Amino acid sequence: MALVIDLKPGEKILIGSAVVTNDSHRSRLHISGEAAILREKDVMKEENADTPCKKAYFLIQCMYLARNPTEYIDKYFAVVKEIQHAAPKLSFMFLDINEKIIEGMYYKAMKQAKELIQLEKDLIDHVTAG
Repeated sequence: MALVIDLKPGEKILIGSAVVTNDSHRSRLHISGEAAILREKDVMKEENADTPCKKAYFLIQCMYLARNPTEYIDKYFAVVKEIQHAAPKLSFMFLDINEKIIEGMYYKAMKQAKELIQLEKDLIDHVTAG
């Protein structure tokens, strides 16, 4: 079964190591096969990984896109350790994320890490407001 993606005019999508940019009209792509696929809105650039949870997301993204994902594992777990030390309240989130990483389900781990970024933002906002 093919993955169907609707692209807005000018929207970009990553398919494997190729960036595909839509032209000025809406398009619908039917993609079959095994390739990492990311919409532009889900791509985090390294310079934007400016908080611990964003760094964790970025490293999971690297695992998802890499031919050899294991090269990012140690860096990822070092960041997780830092986060759990600073905010033990977030540890429960990593149980499921780490399980998905171990199983090689990097895209699903990224989705959960995106939720983690929001929790981190809420915690930072709470600290700065109070």
